[in-house]
Amino acid sequence: MVDWTTVRDHRVVYGDDHLLVIDKPAGIALIGERNDTDLMQQAREVGDFVMPAHRIDKVTSGLVLLARDQQTHGVLTRQFADRTVIKEYLAVVRGTGLADTGRIDLPLSVGRKNRVRIAAARDAIIESASGHWTVPEDAVLSGRHYPASTDFRTVGEQNDHAALLLRPHTGRRHQLRVQLAWIGHPIEGDPLFCKPPGERTHLHAWRLTFSHPASGESITVRADPDHAFWQPLGGLVPSLDAQLGEGA
Repeated sequence: MVDWTTVRDHRVVYGDDHLLVIDKPAGIALIGERNDTDLMQQAREVGDFVMPAHRIDKVTSGLVLLARDQQTHGVLTRQFADRTVIKEYLAVVRGTGLADTGRIDLPLSVGRKNRVRIAAARDAIIESASGHWTVPEDAVLSGRHYPASTDFRTVGEQNDHAALLLRPHTGRRHQLRVQLAWIGHPIEGDPLFCKPPGERTHLHAWRLTFSHPASGESITVRADPDHAFWQPLGGLVPSLDAQLGEGA
């Protein structure tokens, strides 16, 4: 199991006196998950003060932005709250035939046992010819629900799987995992939606663009996934450089 000292010494993508950006491995929690030991607890135990400005799931690998002090943490968390941070993910999903580009606008709600779901019946979900997934307003279930929007770009298909570049415009818990599963393209290996779940979940936080809390400079950081991430594609490794500057 990779621990905080290994991450600090070998998986820092960007760092200065104000912040760190780490490339978190899949399978280790960022902050407390029941009885699991998490990276932030481990950091405290060795005397490192870092605070996450956002979260990614335990099963998700990739970029996490950490503040080194309280003031920086406040500035960064406001950027996430104001949705000025650009977050881009890579995913390998089951099934092919998705549009080259599209958008998933499916609201989320929290159901029994704190499980996140789409706030509508599955048969109410509509896909337009342009690759836009929505539900009619009158089909949204009563109770508290939250708008959730994700743009996607299909960057490769092979072996009955598709590789997607995802750009969520909202930051709801499990947003990408739930939305993709409910449109019939679960992320390969996801323990919530794939049976059997597989050895890892093929979801990776690839790029982050944010304003530096001290200088105001626009910073873009990137961490490419390891080769094993693409294994479900049967040898296809999409060209990530071709996606630079394009967005989803």
